[in-house]
Amino acid sequence: MDFPWLTTIILFPIVAALFIPLIPDKDGKTVRWYALIVGLIDFCAIVYTFYSYYDLTEPGMQLVETYTWIPQLNLNWSVGVDGLAMPLVILTGFITTLAILAAWPVTLKPKLFYFLMLAMYGGQIAVFAVQDILLFFLVWELELIPVYIILAIWGGKKRQYAATKFILYTAGGSLFILAAALTMAFHGDTVTFDMQALAAKDYGVALEVWLYAAFLIAYGVKLPIFPLHTWLPDAHGEATAPAHMLLAGILLKMGGYALIRMNAGMLPDAHAVFAPALVILGVVNIIYAALTSFAQRNLKRKIAYSSISHMGFVLIGIASYTDLGMSGAVLQMVSHGLIGASLFFLVGCTYDRTHTLMLDEMGGVGQKMKKVFAMWTVCALASLALPGMSGFVAELMVFVGFATSDAYSLTFRVVVVCLAAVGVILTPIYLLSMLRELLYGPENKELVEHEVLVDAEPREVFVIGSLLIPIIGIGLYPKLLTQVYDATTVQLTARLRESVPSLIRRDQVAVQPTALSVQSAPSLKD
Repeated sequence: MDFPWLTTIILFPIVAALFIPLIPDKDGKTVRWYALIVGLIDFCAIVYTFYSYYDLTEPGMQLVETYTWIPQLNLNWSVGVDGLAMPLVILTGFITTLAILAAWPVTLKPKLFYFLMLAMYGGQIAVFAVQDILLFFLVWELELIPVYIILAIWGGKKRQYAATKFILYTAGGSLFILAAALTMAFHGDTVTFDMQALAAKDYGVALEVWLYAAFLIAYGVKLPIFPLHTWLPDAHGEATAPAHMLLAGILLKMGGYALIRMNAGMLPDAHAVFAPALVILGVVNIIYAALTSFAQRNLKRKIAYSSISHMGFVLIGIASYTDLGMSGAVLQMVSHGLIGASLFFLVGCTYDRTHTLMLDEMGGVGQKMKKVFAMWTVCALASLALPGMSGFVAELMVFVGFATSDAYSLTFRVVVVCLAAVGVILTPIYLLSMLRELLYGPENKELVEHEVLVDAEPREVFVIGSLLIPIIGIGLYPKLLTQVYDATTVQLTARLRESVPSLIRRDQVAVQPTALSVQSAPSLKD
């Protein structure tokens, strides 16, 4: 317990990346094995730490480590995890390790590529683990640099445009994090950057609303929320398969995590003001992105808009004011991280063989690539929330959690559920039509004659198989994941309900029914 596990998990891949330039390697074969071994070691350390030292019944921060960094600014290296952060730390280690394996074919500047991958590894875990808000801003910004470089060097034809748009949107949004963080730190009699201390401060509703709005813009870009989403289809349209996996599997989850951690957790009174807007934005995300995905002819952009649609359920769950809805939001983040990574990896596999992303130029490739055909089918069914898959459980929890919420009127709940159901109906339509155009039907003779449509190799089958194991496992037995964060989300929801006067009264009545009935009995007899 005295060993600094979290600090080691964060810094180990970053320090290991510094040795990559010293590795004697010309074609990248040695450095890729080095990066994979580093990733596996760090992931094993994450699993060991979780298994040995994490208490599932404890809702607060665990494995807390605090070291003085810049005492003049009261800035500390402070890390810790709770039920909200721990699943995402495990997801980060799992997805990033598989992304390194997915990058096996990379031959252009392999040392720089794997250096950036390992640097991202540590930076992404730090985003979920740090408990100092200024340190959070720093690691949030540092994590953007490797993504920008990977897009700019290893992307497609419009990679410079996509990388520039990515950095402008995300870095611009980050300025709102800095402004809100400094305002919170200097508010009141004490200056502190510690998140728990900041959450205990009294800001007043007016200031909370402005702080909440600033964070919502910043994290809305990363989630992404309409209309701050336009960078994502361009980034996915030009990225390589490993970058796809990190974007869909981890980076989008940073926005959802920060919304829960800071907006809901630290500014509960303002959350009561913005919650209906979050629900509406979630519905817009679901329907708008589903319709837009349906219209896309580019395979990457179709899956990108599908990701935006699925993240709309996270917004609805965060604003549900129910334990079930909040639990569904966290489950949806992890589920979509796994499913999104699998779909984008398959996009990369398909492009490597067909050298086209346009559905009009494909057709019948499943006849030549039976393993790829099977993997596409299973992963697409997981994305459309087939029962028995993790997506079904997550979306069902959000639906039921919001539908049974007493924080909203019955009319509002019925309208939201009906509109969100439209998105659920559209999802299988555009995914199944995509499968039909991609894998079924007559072969494109020109494509078959000019491209070698080899079937999936063992490395690709292993990556998809590794992702499908938790997707199916969580779908069949959700408690595998929900027990990790239940204690934390229940405590958070209870705190959020305390900020809504009508809910406070209802909770008090629900907690003390016997006392109320005893007190009222004499008057009834009289």
